[in-house]
Amino acid sequence: MADKLDPQQPHPIQISTIDEMSRGRYSNLLLVTHSPDEFILDWILNSPNGPHLVSRIIVSPGHVKKIIEALTINLKQYEDKFGAVKVIEPDDQKFH
Repeated sequence: MADKLDPQQPHPIQISTIDEMSRGRYSNLLLVTHSPDEFILDWILNSPNGPHLVSRIIVSPGHVKKIIEALTINLKQYEDKFGAVKVIEPDDQKFH
């Protein structure tokens, strides 16, 4: 009998990438623009030297909905484990 995949269990995905990309990038600001066909997510690093574009990701509206759902689920799991996340207001983010 063949093994059946449980749709409730996450399945590992093998992703090939270059070393620099796999290290990731830090972003502390997100700018979002959209058209009827796509959303543009500009991930920004707001630093003492001024804002710098870290990455631009362009996705379909349907994919944005899936991203929001995945982030909502994961944020809830995070807060269940580690406690509520404090939202830092823009005035608190100024560099001194």
